[in-house]
Amino acid sequence: MQATKRIKKPGKQRKLLYNAPAHLRHKLMAAPLSPELSASKGAKTLPVRKGDTVRIMRGDHKGFEGKISRVDLKNYKIYVEGLTREKVDGTNIFISVHPSKVLVKNLNLDDKWRKAIVERKKELELPKKEEKVEKAIEKPPKKVKKAGKVARKPPAKAAEAKEVKAIEEKPVAVKEKVAEAKVAVEEKTEEAKPKAKPTKVPKKVKKEPAAKKKKEKKPTKEEKPAEKKEQPKAAKKTRAKRKTTAEKEGGT
Repeated sequence: MQATKRIKKPGKQRKLLYNAPAHLRHKLMAAPLSPELSASKGAKTLPVRKGDTVRIMRGDHKGFEGKISRVDLKNYKIYVEGLTREKVDGTNIFISVHPSKVLVKNLNLDDKWRKAIVERKKELELPKKEEKVEKAIEKPPKKVKKAGKVARKPPAKAAEAKEVKAIEEKPVAVKEKVAEAKVAVEEKTEEAKPKAKPTKVPKKVKKEPAAKKKKEKKPTKEEKPAEKKEQPKAAKKTRAKRKTTAEKEGGT
């Protein structure tokens, strides 16, 4: 299993862990060693095995110590002696722990192959430590400056006074030359500007005020009933009565 590029997708990472071969699963079961063990064995981490003494460093059972009773390579879990819980039906079962959450306190070196691996790691680590010690000896100690002696800086006022004197000593002719140069530049800019054409100002025509219409005053509420009273009522026309049939017969 050779990975050319680093895989970042979580789905592919889980797939690789699920389909990993045995030799890679063994490496993924590594746990950190205690400071005393790492100093004596020359390694910081090692894959855990059955019989190693470990201490749980994370979770609800933090601080629990015991020997590893079983290593589950399929699910990447380890089981520690004494770390159990009671089920509802009364039976006890072991609690699984991930190897990255434990600290190895003691190694089981009954296997000669494992012992050879630890010795090989120790041989590789010793020369590196010796090189570090030699480099430390070769480097000369750094000189420590005394806190009492501090270099004093010249006062700022004296430097400012010198600058003011130097400015005052300059001749006045320089100022005159600068003024003449400004005047010449202004004249050139005025000549370079194109002459603007005179704009014709439109004459304002006075408009005669329109004849104001005389607004008729609207009669008020008080005036309206008075006018009504003054107007004489027209005589109502009476309708002629129709003659009945008896009248018509009598008349004829």
